[in-house]
Parts: sequence; C-alpha cells; structure tokens
Amino acid sequence: MDSLQHHFLIAMPNLKDPFFGGSVTYVCEHNDEGAMGLVINIPIDMPLYALLDQLEMGPEDTPSELDQPVLQGGPVATDRGFVLHSPMAGFSSSQMLADNLMITTSPDVLETLGTDMEPEHYLVALGYAGWTPGQLEQELSENSWLTVPADTALLFDTPLSNRWHQAIGRLGVDPRHLSSQVGHA
Repeated sequence: MDSLQHHFLIAMPNLKDPFFGGSVTYVCEHNDEGAMGLVINIPIDMPLYALLDQLEMGPEDTPSELDQPVLQGGPVATDRGFVLHSPMAGFSSSQMLADNLMITTSPDVLETLGTDMEPEHYLVALGYAGWTPGQLEQELSENSWLTVPADTALLFDTPLSNRWHQAIGRLGVDPRHLSSQVGHA
C-alpha cells in the first residue's frame, strides 16, 4: 500500500455524500490502521474569533486574521479542534506532517492566534475524517476520490471557494470533463 499522507483527496463530482460532496481533504495520516484527514474547504458558520471568544482564549482586540472561518474538518469528533500550521516549536500535542506543515490538537496553539506568537500560517478545523483499514482504498477503487500531493499554497493561500477547482487543476484536469459515471475497463 502506498501511503497518501500529505496528499489531498478531491471529491469526484459523482460523490454525493452530504458531508464530502465537493470537498478537498488533507490526509494527515494513512497506514495499515486506516486514514485520518481534515476537510479544508467547507466552513462552519463561525469565524475563528467567535470560537476563541467561546473558549475564552481570544485576544482583547480582534485582529483581522481571526475573521477567517473555522472549517468542518470531518464528521468524527466534531467537538475536537485541529490546527494545521506552519512549523513552530513549543506546542504540546504537535506532530510534523511534512517539512513545512504541522498539526496541533492542544489548546496552547489557540492561545497564540491573533498575537505575535502565532504560527505564520494556520487553519482551524473542528472534527476530522476517518477511514478504517482498507476503507479509503475501497473508496478510491470506486472512483470517489482523485488524489494529488498536498502543498501549503492551496492550504493557506487559496480562498476556500476555489480550493476544489485549484486542487483538480493541479492534475491538469478540467472538471467539466469529468464524468459522473463510474466504471472499470
């Protein structure tokens, strides 16, 4: 099995799942035990500053960068937060995902957001997407997903509404030419 860690899963047009339809998912982990990822293009109806206020962690003055949306990371553990961010030491519960990307699940990273101590780039998601052993491979064989290596430009510099088209564009595919029919030759 080839690992899809540090790849994007791009939902095919025929994927009509109410949660994953039209989604782009960053794969944080993929091994013999299954896979875990974060949907990176579907916002919830809450800006980051409001989430931080609820958690009593926001700075007193709300900087403009905290006006970004919180993302629906996935349907599992929706009360749990995940921060994808540029590398920065000092947070508990951090894991390097690639040379230029970390994930942190501890609240200490949230305390830095909106301050001079925050990571250079970050996004915040609630919940995650999870696959049992072999489940993601089965979905790939059913043509539910396209895959492309991940990059931080799509994660941090591309507007949410453009991420699906930009991810597909990295494959050199025009999404208008993708069939909603699946099959195998």
